[in-house]
Amino acid sequence: MRAVDIIRKKRDGEILAEAEIQFFVSQATSGAIPAYQVSAFLMAVVWRGMSVSETQWLAFAMAASGAHLDLPDHIGQRVDKHSTGGVGDKTSPILVPLVAACGGIVPMTSGRSLGYTGGTLDKLESIPGFRTALSPDEIRVMLDRYGCCMVGQTDSI
Repeated sequence: MRAVDIIRKKRDGEILAEAEIQFFVSQATSGAIPAYQVSAFLMAVVWRGMSVSETQWLAFAMAASGAHLDLPDHIGQRVDKHSTGGVGDKTSPILVPLVAACGGIVPMTSGRSLGYTGGTLDKLESIPGFRTALSPDEIRVMLDRYGCCMVGQTDSI
């Protein structure tokens, strides 16, 4: 399997197979596919779109490409909230502990600013002593003790 063949197939409007998408994501995340080919693939997706199945396979492949935080079953049902931008930093600090108080487990991963206003993490880190870079063990302790945590991505998660 070659990245260029997958790019060509998508450029020509064909439906990619699950194995092709998994291959492309694994090779792209390992650095085996150069950035210009990843860009070409993304442009082909913009031009031709993706089927529901392709979108699902891509989401699963991307989720499987990184490290996973294993949580014990006794922790309970995990939920998360994602916003499309603009309101997340206003709702998350209220919603996360509220859901935890109702019994939900919220291991929330937030993002940094993409603009001048600062993202949720940027705002939380302005609170003295608030840490968003937690180890997997610290995340587990927070979830077990409080039912929630708000963390940022790390090199592995």
